[in-house]
Amino acid sequence: MREPTLLRPRAFLAAGLGFLVIGVAIGLALSGSLQLNPTTEAQSRATIAPAPASGSLESPFTAVVERALPAVVLIEARKKTSRSTTTDEQDPFEMFRRMMPNTPHPRLPDTYPSSGSGFVFDRAGRILTNNHVVRDAEEITVTLTDKRTFKATIVGQDAATDVAVIQLTSREDLPTLPLGDSDAIRVGDWAIAVGNPLGELQGTVTAGIISAKGRSALNIMGGGPDYQDFIQTDAAINFGNSGGPLLNIRGEVVGINTAINQSGQGIGFAIPINLAKHIAEQLLAHGKVVRGYMGVLPSELTPDLAESYGLKTTEGVVVSQVVKDSPAARAGLKEGDIVTAFDGRKIKDLTDFRLKVADAPVDKSVRVDLLRNGQPRSLYVTLANRDVSLASQQGGRAPSEDDGGSAGDTQAASNLGLDVRAMTQSERGEIGEDGVVVRDVAEGSVAADQGIEPGDLILQVNGSVITDRGAFQAEMRRAASSKRPARLLMGRVLDDGSLTTRFVALRFAPR
Repeated sequence: MREPTLLRPRAFLAAGLGFLVIGVAIGLALSGSLQLNPTTEAQSRATIAPAPASGSLESPFTAVVERALPAVVLIEARKKTSRSTTTDEQDPFEMFRRMMPNTPHPRLPDTYPSSGSGFVFDRAGRILTNNHVVRDAEEITVTLTDKRTFKATIVGQDAATDVAVIQLTSREDLPTLPLGDSDAIRVGDWAIAVGNPLGELQGTVTAGIISAKGRSALNIMGGGPDYQDFIQTDAAINFGNSGGPLLNIRGEVVGINTAINQSGQGIGFAIPINLAKHIAEQLLAHGKVVRGYMGVLPSELTPDLAESYGLKTTEGVVVSQVVKDSPAARAGLKEGDIVTAFDGRKIKDLTDFRLKVADAPVDKSVRVDLLRNGQPRSLYVTLANRDVSLASQQGGRAPSEDDGGSAGDTQAASNLGLDVRAMTQSERGEIGEDGVVVRDVAEGSVAADQGIEPGDLILQVNGSVITDRGAFQAEMRRAASSKRPARLLMGRVLDDGSLTTRFVALRFAPR
């Protein structure tokens, strides 16, 4: 058996050097053939950028939330159960109680718990929230994020805007939130919602953007406020967020979170803080809100109505009715006037007009800019108190079914789906207006689309008073030949015998 051959140290070194030389030669050859360039240390540093400082990786919302969160509160209210308005839907035992009156059944409790959100806005311990959060409350408890708990009382409530102010019993070392300018926000700005969803998840923060402004006529579950000018946001808002703040990226309150759309995602609504501030000032000063009253029934200036007037803009409102003996009547406003500005501020639409009039001080003389027969005019209206001003509408009984005219109508009216008849003498005397009565409306017609119904009255066409069927036919022919929509002042007798009016624009179908 042969022993294994041992290499001496020198021979081993020589062999190693030989292998090293051969390896370097092969490596250089491969590098040249593949056109690979060695990476220098400087190049390595240029390619791999150093990691940024940890501070620059923080969320832009972190500082905002740290400042805002201590001033956002959980509001727990114990509310009265309404006995006078209890229905089977509200009281599931009521149906059985009626069917089996001699059998004892449970009753609804006298009170029930409810929760929402709010925020401290001044050092005096006052909190802004929604009216519906504290409505009918017998007892209110407020909890801060630091777990301090206080009792609170209601300073004032305004159901028309869903704004309320409550007062903490303690004023010690209370954090506050600054109020911003909701008029300055733009669609696309950052929006941060803070509140207590579900009444359990206190201090929840969600973020998104301002999705839209000026949302109105929303159908809100449980009843929406009369005055709506909502900010729409996709920052998540859930039950329990009501009354909490909607913040901008500077941590200022720009809205009060109020409503959600259960059937949609990322659709929430907040009351603009400028509106809420104005309401809060009145609640703090008087305990209630005093609103201005002008005495007109305004209509939206739709594109068709604007075209019928020869206008290229839909900014403004049309005066459909002037209440007798109202401030507007005394100032000289007339049906058909187009209000373009109020107290020096342009009118954007119907909602904007209603808000401006309501916010104007009572007994103040306000300039109203308008267009009448295409000519600009300015009138001065001294506003009254809305709460004490009873709108005395032009009255009359419902028209009788007596047909005072022959069937059939002009081709122009038929083109719109309208069939009208003359007004009888008794109808004219009871209503106190000239005009014609709508006999029939064709299903799916232009008139039907505008909500015109049999029994409605047509009082004017393009500003001309309709005295009889002949006048109506002539004005309709003239309107059809003008290539513009026909502007009709419609009347409807209500159940109480009063007459309400509105403008509609009907566009003739091409022949």
